[in-house]
Amino acid sequence: MVVMLYVRYPLSLRNVEGLLFERGVYLCHETVRLWWNRFGPMFAADIRRQRVSRMHGFRHWQWQWHMGQIYARVNGEMVYLWRAVDHEGEVLESYVTRTRDKAAALRFMKKAQAPPLAGSHRH
Repeated sequence: MVVMLYVRYPLSLRNVEGLLFERGVYLCHETVRLWWNRFGPMFAADIRRQRVSRMHGFRHWQWQWHMGQIYARVNGEMVYLWRAVDHEGEVLESYVTRTRDKAAALRFMKKAQAPPLAGSHRH
C-alpha cells in the first residue's frame, strides 16, 4: 500500500510518511524509498504490461519505436549513443560506438528491429 500510494499519487516520500502517521502507522520516509527501490519496478512493469495488453485490443494499435543518437562522454571518452525508444518512452535497445557512419547505423538498426519478446518489452 505504501509503494502504491507513492506511485499512484504525486506525493513525496515525506508526504507518504505523514499520511501513514495520521493513520497510526509509524514509518520512516527512508523505508518508503527502500521499498520503492525494491518493489517499484515490479509494479511499474505490471502496470505497463496491463496497459499494453489493453492496447492490443484496439484494431488500430501498432507497436512503434523511434531512434535517437547523441554524442556523449562515457568514461572520459566521447562516443555516439544510439537508442531505440518505444511509444511509451521505454528504452528498447542502446548501442555505443566511436564512429558515426553508415555501418554503425545499420548495425544498430538491425539490432533494434529484432522482434520484441513475446508479451514483454526488451531491455
